[in-house]
Amino acid sequence: MVFYRGRGNLARMAALNANDLNLPKGIQSSRELPDPELGAIWDSIIIDEAVKSQLLSQAVLNFTVRAKVQRSVLPLHGVIFLVGSPGTGKTSLARGLAHRTAESFKNAKFRLLEVEPHMLTSSAMGKTQRAVSELFSQAIAEAALMGPTIVLLDEVETLAADRSKMSLEANPIDIHRATDAVLVQLDVLAEQHHHLLFVATSNFPQAVDTAFTSRCDLVVEIPLPNKEACGRILKDCLTGLAKTYPPISKLLSSPKFDHCVNECVGLDGRAIRKLVANALASSPQTAMKPEHVTIEDLLAAARAAKVVRNKGGK
Repeated sequence: MVFYRGRGNLARMAALNANDLNLPKGIQSSRELPDPELGAIWDSIIIDEAVKSQLLSQAVLNFTVRAKVQRSVLPLHGVIFLVGSPGTGKTSLARGLAHRTAESFKNAKFRLLEVEPHMLTSSAMGKTQRAVSELFSQAIAEAALMGPTIVLLDEVETLAADRSKMSLEANPIDIHRATDAVLVQLDVLAEQHHHLLFVATSNFPQAVDTAFTSRCDLVVEIPLPNKEACGRILKDCLTGLAKTYPPISKLLSSPKFDHCVNECVGLDGRAIRKLVANALASSPQTAMKPEHVTIEDLLAAARAAKVVRNKGGK
């Protein structure tokens, strides 16, 4: 693999610091870490603290051990894989994890790159494979040369589709080769860049190639929130709204608040927060003055969201 270190390369990497302008193809955004905004996102994800601890520990280990221990001893690839239903907070968790990891290393300058996989796919034969190879071998490798780097691979099934389940239509050879390119580049980067960590997410882990999953150092399923978590999410949302509309705080002490929580069980965190917005929009009058929302509005919105979710499940 060849790394280009000339003026052109320096200009490209400078662009990573210039408000995400002129980023390499496939890189959606770039930001320096730690970033308090991402720290707030990490705190807002209501999930078992043991899961957060496990993720952070694995990420920190990636930057403390890989450079010191041979891969024949610990075959770490520098990949964490988050799977689960849509709306469970995988992407937000990944971003927050990047912040907390960087925060763990005092005075270290980390960078978070977010990959947009759909920018790499092409209907032209061979172009997807080429774009994927260039993304990993050039853009990501160059960023890793400049310091500790965390890369978010959202919807990784787009880049590492299960080759055994592919149809023989729609350029199957190119799709196969694109997945091959991802796997090859992960191996190369694992060997050459020990201060690089990928955090991948997928709503459909069954669509991800097993060879990619086998390269992951940690696979964590992010579950739907249980009743306790549903209550914490709903409370957090209402408490936040009460900072702007103080009367909303009275909903938290309503005898029917627990009924609302029960109706939220089975919903993901995003759906719970959205149903609160639906309650605020229960009538034009309430939408105009959100502080007039009632516990009945909230309960009705929770039940409606549950009905929609159940129909979707069927």
